[in-house]
Amino acid sequence: MIVLWRAIVVSRGDGNGQAAPMSQNKIFRSFIIFSIFRAIYGAVIVVITYFLATSSDSPWWFSGLFLLSSMVISRLIFRWIKRKWPELF
Repeated sequence: MIVLWRAIVVSRGDGNGQAAPMSQNKIFRSFIIFSIFRAIYGAVIVVITYFLATSSDSPWWFSGLFLLSSMVISRLIFRWIKRKWPELF
């Protein structure tokens, strides 16, 4: 755990253990961007799933199938974002 923390905090320094600003660290920045993406995408998926579950037209298992497929789709969307804007990561 300490090694991981050191890799995140001290990514660029002069070798004296000088911590780089967190906004310049690629690992930290990628983590923050992924967290923002997951928060927005997750909120949208929860709202859609709620409407699917409460709809009398769709069967009960359709919501579960939708949630399972959304996991795959979110990875594809995030991979596309990483290719579209590589300077963010």
